[in-house]
Amino acid sequence: MIQKKIVLLGSGELGKELVIALQRLGQYIVAVDSYEGAPAMQVAHEHEVINMLDGDALDKVIAKHKPDLIIPEIEAIRTERFYDYEKQGITVVPSAKAANFTMNRKAIRDLASKELGVRTANYLYATTLEEFKTNVSKIGIPCVVKPLMSSSGKGQSVIKTEMDVEKAWNYAMEGSRGDYKEVIIEEFIKFNSEITLLTVTQKNGTTLFCPPIGHRQERGDYQESWQPCTINEHDLKEAQQMADKVTKALSGAGIWGVEFFLTDKGVYFSELSPRPHDTGMVTLAGTQNFSEFELHARAVIGLPIPQVTLERVGASAVVLANQEGTVKSYEGVTEVLNNQQTDIRIFNKPTTRPYRRMAVVLTYDKTGSDINTITQKAKDFAKQIKIIY
Repeated sequence: MIQKKIVLLGSGELGKELVIALQRLGQYIVAVDSYEGAPAMQVAHEHEVINMLDGDALDKVIAKHKPDLIIPEIEAIRTERFYDYEKQGITVVPSAKAANFTMNRKAIRDLASKELGVRTANYLYATTLEEFKTNVSKIGIPCVVKPLMSSSGKGQSVIKTEMDVEKAWNYAMEGSRGDYKEVIIEEFIKFNSEITLLTVTQKNGTTLFCPPIGHRQERGDYQESWQPCTINEHDLKEAQQMADKVTKALSGAGIWGVEFFLTDKGVYFSELSPRPHDTGMVTLAGTQNFSEFELHARAVIGLPIPQVTLERVGASAVVLANQEGTVKSYEGVTEVLNNQQTDIRIFNKPTTRPYRRMAVVLTYDKTGSDINTITQKAKDFAKQIKIIY
């Protein structure tokens, strides 16, 4: 196996776990983010601090390090530059096409719905307030509004009454990334649950599916996740077929977080991320033979993954900051770790802001155990962790 030089674009907690997995396989990593001391920088060989929405700054980093692979870990990147990097012979993970399509809700939704015939919610777009009002009336209230380009739930809201319409437009504009000012209006799907189907595409192997992960969101960000989640065999097979279709169309090797709504009418495709997924942090509880980060590392450098197996059941629950500040310490860690089959990952982010994810609590048990009980334990323990500013 040849050591590859990898530039990681985005150095948060997901990137940190990926760097550790890659280093265990003998790879060399340069971690890039917009601030000093980001989690992945703490474990990488080198790091760079730039604004990744600055295309010139991004070009300079790539020219300086001459990587074999570029792995995007976040969405706020000038992804259109990736096509040029591929022409230079650099592998973009999973591909420049995948990175660009999935950064833009319009591109990925039209691909899934119009080109591939995958079941999605009805949707329309708008670039002006007048067009927005017209299309909200066509879709009907309630409906969901999202900027076409945003991350971590920024700018997303649900219109429940006519009074919410203009407010939702303004909120979407505020949460839209860069100068891209367009929104998607989606039919409100009455779903029973949401799932993430981690899908692994390989350079020289079959596409693999991890046991489905259930999760709950607030403000567009996940709060708890559990694996496996309850889903009937027909819906699971349909979700796998959809995930296979979309990932093949986007091309490339790596792990994909494919999100679905489970409804009385079947499975609806929701969104897709071409990288380790935040809800997949539950795999750090040893629920699978390989965590999502180990799977991604193996797939992107071309190592074989014969199978993914469920080893035990588990859950994750986030620890959130409630104010802006600098972290001094964490209270409650000893008390939480005094419980059996429990673990915690502190991300070591230097500063906080309201609702910033700072740590995750993991709980687990043998297969066949009650997943609701395990998830409740994770939630209860997460509440016991206090950030001292």
